[in-house]
Amino acid sequence: MSEKKGLFPCIWMLDGKAVKGFEDHTVVAEDPADLVRNLASAGADGVLLFDLSSTDAQHDAAIDLIRRICEETTIPVVGAGNIRRMEDVKKLIYAGCSLAALNLSKESNRLLAREVSERFGKDRIAGCYKTTENMDREWEKLAPWISMRILLDAENEAAAKSGKTDALSADKEALPVITLVQEGSREVLEGQLSRPQVAGVSGDGVNRILEEGEEAVSSLRAGLAASGIRMEEEKEAAFAWSDFKKGPDGLLPVVVQEESTDQVLMVAYMNEEAYDLTVKTGRMTYYSRSRQSLWIKGETSGHFQYVRSLYGDCDMDTLLARVTQIGAACHTGSHSCFFNQVTAPKMGPVRTASTGDVLREDYRTIIDRKEHPKEGSYTNYLFDKGIDKMLKKLGEENTEIVIAAKNPGENEIIYEIADYLYHLEVVMAEKGVDWDDITRELVRRQKKEN
Repeated sequence: MSEKKGLFPCIWMLDGKAVKGFEDHTVVAEDPADLVRNLASAGADGVLLFDLSSTDAQHDAAIDLIRRICEETTIPVVGAGNIRRMEDVKKLIYAGCSLAALNLSKESNRLLAREVSERFGKDRIAGCYKTTENMDREWEKLAPWISMRILLDAENEAAAKSGKTDALSADKEALPVITLVQEGSREVLEGQLSRPQVAGVSGDGVNRILEEGEEAVSSLRAGLAASGIRMEEEKEAAFAWSDFKKGPDGLLPVVVQEESTDQVLMVAYMNEEAYDLTVKTGRMTYYSRSRQSLWIKGETSGHFQYVRSLYGDCDMDTLLARVTQIGAACHTGSHSCFFNQVTAPKMGPVRTASTGDVLREDYRTIIDRKEHPKEGSYTNYLFDKGIDKMLKKLGEENTEIVIAAKNPGENEIIYEIADYLYHLEVVMAEKGVDWDDITRELVRRQKKEN
């Protein structure tokens, strides 16, 4: 989370829909992912997602929905609800959540905080509580294991208006907090955000402000900034449209690449308006030369492209967009527009995924943690504990792969294999072995077999 303060709308999910609140299950949106996209476009800095499901089947469906939301938005997602054990936190983080928020009203979750913090790092763990709960005795114990508090009720809102002492007393200032508010007035939001502990506001009051649209949100931000409150800045490009060299038609060609596989998906064009909207909304927007009009990729098909990064080339006459692609990129239904093979490789299939690059990048990150320790890092926790702890965790993850392979569905085994590979890389780093060593051995064996 940034030191600047932000607007974090709150979405309560039940049976695949967004509902009005913890107690009021009136449906407010049929598709929570659509709602998150709209809130992000209006200027949200992040979003809180509460899973209100009551059965394991509903919870698993909610995790799949959270994964889709994380894939389809460029703002941080905080996942909460139905967290009872380590596995629940793992599912939320692997789904793409920036933070998993434990319900601290449950003593079991207060005990769980340490375990999940040691596993994932305290910067991935938050804690939810209410003003009515006397947490004073617990904060000293919890502070080493969580990085953020989420205050769930409106009692602190009333206290802030009256100037009374509330659940944000000075002894807990070390832990930043996101507060939920029911009223979206400038007075209430300024009262909350002016307090040093408050990192952001959420709740129905924030939802209503964002639903008023981008203009209302920009006006609110300007007013808060004028009052001395440092707010998250609106998205701005490092390069202005005028920095690019356009073609004779005034358009800029865009090469679109899928971030997860490095596959080139399509080539399109932008004018200035399309460029500005792409930067602002996080959704790829182009200019159609045939229709002579703007088009948001996926607006009619649902096959949106969400920006992960934009790069200008060395001559600044072409843009490279790395994206998350939903569905097919090509109008023919093909995932990529580039499927008419001109020449065939003489040996083996063409590689479309960058598995080796991902593993090497992960390994470099682990080495960096070893050389430059970071407080709260799970990787550093393993290095501090030594080889015996590393091997114990590697064995546990191996067993979890076996268990996952016996269960239906593919997601669980994908998670467990990825988890195993991470712990394997930690052991490799401890023993001074890297992926190039492994690759050379595999190549040697291939040659021997052939």
